[in-house]
Amino acid sequence: MRNIDRLIEKIASTVAAHDLGGGAYARWLWQNEKSDRKLGKNEYGCADAMNILYTIGRFPKGDERQAALCALLSLQDPETGLFREETHHYIHTTAHCTAAIELFDEKPLYPQKALAKYFTVEGLYSLLDALDWEGNPWPQSHQGAGIYAVGVLTDSVSLEWQRAYFEKLWRDTDPVYGMSRSGSLADRLTDRYENGKSPTYAHLNGWFHYTFNMEYAKRPQRYPQKLIDTCIALYDRDLLIPTFGKTFNFSEIDWVFVLNRATRQTPYRFAEAKDRLRDFSRKYLDWMESADWEKDENANDLHMLFGAVCCLAELQAALPGEIETTVPLKLVLDRRPFI
Repeated sequence: MRNIDRLIEKIASTVAAHDLGGGAYARWLWQNEKSDRKLGKNEYGCADAMNILYTIGRFPKGDERQAALCALLSLQDPETGLFREETHHYIHTTAHCTAAIELFDEKPLYPQKALAKYFTVEGLYSLLDALDWEGNPWPQSHQGAGIYAVGVLTDSVSLEWQRAYFEKLWRDTDPVYGMSRSGSLADRLTDRYENGKSPTYAHLNGWFHYTFNMEYAKRPQRYPQKLIDTCIALYDRDLLIPTFGKTFNFSEIDWVFVLNRATRQTPYRFAEAKDRLRDFSRKYLDWMESADWEKDENANDLHMLFGAVCCLAELQAALPGEIETTVPLKLVLDRRPFI
């Protein structure tokens, strides 16, 4: 068993350093070379501070809780219903902030006027079919998954719409890789772009977003065995994103979550999957403990830090008794969709 309480304290201290007072949080503490960061109160700063604090068991209470909720609610555009921040598509930002507000058992103040056209089955399918599943599956999944999260968390969609959403994902899943849209991947596992198609890891990182929607709705993967094969092959052949396990990011939770949740649906290669998760856990925790938390760019980006915190929570759940914290971690995805 490995105790990571010291890491949790570093995480908590980092969040505290981003606290602007009055319930508001910054995403970044310093400007970058391009000078294009939105410093000060930030949509991802406010949302991810709450996400992280929920995960590590330090969610605000009393007046602090109300102030944090008000700070989040104030970021919504009353005319469109959207939340916007320049680093992500507005569907992603809207879904992310809406999901953070759900941690308070609340909803955004204003209706989703700008997204209402997608809350019909016809509108939904027009969005999903317009996504670039071949050349840009990872960022585009922010829209394809985000529209579901916004719809269900704001009570904007019917059960018929939800069924149509998952039926389409089921019909379109690639039978060779167990993920992404059929035919959208290259002909073999590769880390290169081939014929305009993204590397396999980019499809995995995109499929993670659809997977957490399936998990929330208690829906199955169509090809869980193929998905396990793909995840193991990417790890064994070192074909995940080049920075995998060496930065604070979301790529790690993408792989860990998809592999771990697929093993819940089939006994296929169960021990092998756990072996890979265990091997990665050891390496990733070693790296985290050696990182320069005060100077690392991504550690001090609350959005990127949140991705890493999610990975810790999923690893703790995936490997019972192997990662110890005084307060057990709670993955926000076990409560509602979207990160």
